[in-house]
Amino acid sequence: MQIDRRNDLSLKLLEVFGAVMDQGTTTDAAEYLGVSQPAVSNGIRLLEKQIGLPLFERAGRQLRPTEEARLLYVESQPIFSMLRRLASEVRELKHNRSGRIRVAATPPLGHTLLPHCLRELLQGRQKLKVHFVVQRRSQVLQAVEDGVVDIGFYLGSDVHEGLVTKQLGIAELVAAVPRDHPLSGRALLTPADLAQHPLIGLGSNIGRLVANAFETANVVYAPQIETRYSQTACSMVNAGLAVAVVDPYSILMSPSLNIVARRFAPSTTIPAITVTRRNTPTNKLTGLLVDLLIRRIRNAPTSPHF
Repeated sequence: MQIDRRNDLSLKLLEVFGAVMDQGTTTDAAEYLGVSQPAVSNGIRLLEKQIGLPLFERAGRQLRPTEEARLLYVESQPIFSMLRRLASEVRELKHNRSGRIRVAATPPLGHTLLPHCLRELLQGRQKLKVHFVVQRRSQVLQAVEDGVVDIGFYLGSDVHEGLVTKQLGIAELVAAVPRDHPLSGRALLTPADLAQHPLIGLGSNIGRLVANAFETANVVYAPQIETRYSQTACSMVNAGLAVAVVDPYSILMSPSLNIVARRFAPSTTIPAITVTRRNTPTNKLTGLLVDLLIRRIRNAPTSPHF
């Protein structure tokens, strides 16, 4: 079925009409709308032709609204209010002050640097909605692949088919020991040093890197305690249970704990990665979040003595 829209009122012409009613003259209305005065005059004539009613009595440069114009103006107020709200929302979107961003991250980044990045992102953006979850790496990857989140962050070097990964920076693993531990007085700790004390092993890709470092040093890797995340290991170190090798961010964000970080040799690094869906455009907000995280990674203290 074909719809005849020749008699439909034009929102653009109504906007011109509303500006003239509000401003009083076509000159002021043109300045308010950012168009030429002839364009405003022409718009009023087109609207009058469209509705078949005179809207203004012209006396020189003055326009006096007719009774029909006053009635149309009153009836059009809900439309004008809607247009103003829509224009405001468009401005918010244009300047990235509103919208929605869905983020997933593994604990080493999700519990440390990313909350600070999100705080910066939300400054001046009261209308921005954030959905943020901290999950295991496999869950983060699945959430990105399924489109449940817009972007994911984790520590690792995996390449995943169908996903786009980007390296944001490099983290060097550190040894975490209680502040009053015999090893705390050393600047550098090796697998041979740590193997002489109860050791916490991580059941993650960080744990696999630590195991490889022990193997490289020809030291038996035999953790007495197993856990999954670096922050959990830091809490255990704080309790004096054992020592551990963890990512630097987890210990960096736990300054109140009674632990210190020491350089670990052989040097063991792990990249910070962002992951998005292939062939899916990323919005400006995710780009801003990535930039904030890159800056946080670059500005994180490089000395292990914190």
